[in-house]
Amino acid sequence: MEKAANSGATVGFLDKSRSVARPGFNRWLVPPCALAMHLCIGMAYGFSVFWLPLSRAIGISEPATCHDMTLVDALTTTTCDWRVSDLVWTYSIFFVVLGAAAALWGGWLERVGPRKAGVVASCCWSGGLLLGALGVYLHQLWLLWLGTGLIGGIGLGLGYISPVSTLIKWFPDRRGMATGMAIMGFGGGAMIGSPLATILMERFATASQVGVWQTLLVLAVLYFAFTMAGALGYRIPAPGWAPAGWTPPATVASSQFDVHLKDAHRTPQFWLIWLVLFLNVSASIGIIGMASPMLQEIFGGKLIALPNMAFSEFGDAERVAAGAIGAGFVGVISLFSIGGRFLWASSSDKLGRKLSYAVMTGLGALLYGVAAPALVGGPIALYILVFCICASMYGGGFATVPAYLADTFGTRFVGAIHGRLLTAWSTAGIVGPYLVTSIRDARIAAGAQGGDVYQPIYWTLAGLLVAGFLLNLLIRPVNKRFHMGASSEERGSKSAAPKALGLVGGESVHPVHGRLALAWIAVGIPISWGVFETIEKATALLS
Repeated sequence: MEKAANSGATVGFLDKSRSVARPGFNRWLVPPCALAMHLCIGMAYGFSVFWLPLSRAIGISEPATCHDMTLVDALTTTTCDWRVSDLVWTYSIFFVVLGAAAALWGGWLERVGPRKAGVVASCCWSGGLLLGALGVYLHQLWLLWLGTGLIGGIGLGLGYISPVSTLIKWFPDRRGMATGMAIMGFGGGAMIGSPLATILMERFATASQVGVWQTLLVLAVLYFAFTMAGALGYRIPAPGWAPAGWTPPATVASSQFDVHLKDAHRTPQFWLIWLVLFLNVSASIGIIGMASPMLQEIFGGKLIALPNMAFSEFGDAERVAAGAIGAGFVGVISLFSIGGRFLWASSSDKLGRKLSYAVMTGLGALLYGVAAPALVGGPIALYILVFCICASMYGGGFATVPAYLADTFGTRFVGAIHGRLLTAWSTAGIVGPYLVTSIRDARIAAGAQGGDVYQPIYWTLAGLLVAGFLLNLLIRPVNKRFHMGASSEERGSKSAAPKALGLVGGESVHPVHGRLALAWIAVGIPISWGVFETIEKATALLS
């Protein structure tokens, strides 16, 4: 084993040494690989398009309801349709497992490199969808939770963090922009996946089935191809590499030291950033997970030119039409989320991470607490705009936090520290949907309808963001006793010339420019289609 590890000719293809780039490698080849991974696993955000069809998978035209069914009963029933509140747990499991997997295997990722981690992520995500399809086919909720939720969630965790530290190392001169590129694809996954899933469900639906399991099967195959291509394309810079002519800025906002992984969680800064991320995510993840049903329940027939028809009065034709509009809403949210991840993270390079978070949490609190309740039942376009802005800041918070961590703790262990911080996302994945669904169910049980169901939810979410705004103000530089000394960036900038290992599997000294174009075309086509579908649905939504 040791001999193989030391021999460039015999190391495995997935070995970290095989992914070290040679001199002349174009660092702009890495972002499309990251996008290929994140655009696929980001479909986790679009799973709300499945909830209403799955809630009538047995009854088809209307749910086969069992009024005394508990959550435990729902796991194995074959005669009763699942409730939306049962299905939303799949969404929660996604993000609980994502954070846990990122925390548990973040250090392993740094040791084995992003290529091996990406391959494992590809297998888990696509394999989880396959098992989830089997669960839908057999009408076994526990299989859907196990496959799509648990196994797919492991793929989410590894796929999410595998490009982040890589791109930070490739773009030390533009950390915010780099993390924006690394993560914006995750927000855009639903923009592509939601309309695609809707088209597939309509194609596979018959008089006896709603077409969900077949859709999951097709998505699993497509996503495996894209995520595997992205994972195999990952490269890491050689030790001592730095962009030509770049020197680290001597500013407080960009740390010139590293904090060891074992010490990061001992600092108050880690837990303050953890809490800010937790509150920001909790305030949006639950409502985004209910985006499609929320829009349909609040506006009812207004969505389909039947202003006097309530959602409860919908027939099959109205459900299909409103479902398409709901999918469009999910896509619009996704479009703003992906744009916000890049724009907010990039702007943080100039504004600073702390100020960026202050703006995002403060403005979000105003929109949730004041604007959203005031617009319920009002102009649909303004209501959608409010949630699009909130989605942009929700995505921007995710994209900015890795750069926030790099500024605070240095870049040497940023991937693993980021993985641990994502436990905040896991916790929020439980708290956010629980808050939203619990308040929603309680309001419906009390007889509330339409907008009256959701107004207390908006005020609760605004309170969470106010708390996040205050906690962000408390973040200060890390105490010097945790410093390890000069950062790897600082050491790299002082070296006479960047080094490259020249191992088997590295890139050629003069990479073909066509490869760069093909890589961007491969991710650009689905993104363009998703944007087109989103704009088309938005036109129908706003007309």
